[in-house]
Amino acid sequence: MTETAVLRQRTHQERPAPPRKGGLLAGLLRTARPKQWVKNVLVVAAPAAAGELFSRYALSRLALVFVLFTACAAAVYLVNDARDADADRAHPVKRHRPVAAGQVPVPVAYAVGGCLGILAPVAAAWLCGPAVAALLTAYLAMQLAYCISLKHVLVVDLAVVTTGFLMRAMIGGLALGIPLSRWFLITTGFGALFMVSAKRYSEAVQMGGKAGATRALLTEYTTGYLRFVWQLAAGVAVLGYCLWAMEEGGVPHTSVLPWRQLSMVAFILAILRYAVFADRGTAGEPEDVVLRDRALALIGVAWVAMYGLAVANW
Repeated sequence: MTETAVLRQRTHQERPAPPRKGGLLAGLLRTARPKQWVKNVLVVAAPAAAGELFSRYALSRLALVFVLFTACAAAVYLVNDARDADADRAHPVKRHRPVAAGQVPVPVAYAVGGCLGILAPVAAAWLCGPAVAALLTAYLAMQLAYCISLKHVLVVDLAVVTTGFLMRAMIGGLALGIPLSRWFLITTGFGALFMVSAKRYSEAVQMGGKAGATRALLTEYTTGYLRFVWQLAAGVAVLGYCLWAMEEGGVPHTSVLPWRQLSMVAFILAILRYAVFADRGTAGEPEDVVLRDRALALIGVAWVAMYGLAVANW
């Protein structure tokens, strides 16, 4: 390839992608990452574990919390894309993001993100109480710090992303005044770390030590270290869940079968099945793994059924 051709190709890569059709509102919606909203369904985790999910009050309250958490996450995405607009324009994939492509002006992204980041905690304090507002504020502060600097710090980046998932699982309990048990926090936290580190491991395997990683830290992590992290996290998550399942808590056993103990089988199988994809380096998108693998989906349904029967003491 001649020098002229190389320069022409480089200029083409650095040129902003043409704005997509749909206007400003469509661009803002795309920047808010609707595909990622499924993560916020974790707000039902604590109420479901406590058996207080199916009431009109609980469902309406959780729907409100889901919207507020989604608004906070959208605020972070908007600020992140506005801050990284120049760098994204030089990336072959990220250059098509609405902010980088010019569909959403950088000042507009900052303004909308800032408004959402202020209004969501204020609305939470008014509608859900100070505990929910404090958690949303802490989530925003942590995620913005991650966007600015923490995503460049080894290990801390894993802890921040994991804590974001744990906060999603905690906020439903806070909104309904449900005490959060130590086993719930341990299992949820290390389960989240398992999936986060498995995703990083898959990205590192697919990158294969080449330059140009979409995450700068992937060049500093070794695949052996990331494998150790997801294996450790999986082990602690299984241990925490088994200790919860074996603990009767002084409640008389009146159900037809010991569903709590039986649910350990489905939970362990789910971890083992997901670990297959992690070990192959194909667990880059957790939602795709869960939704596309039929066996894992069936195991998940079985676990939900047994978990529900245990909570209902049927």
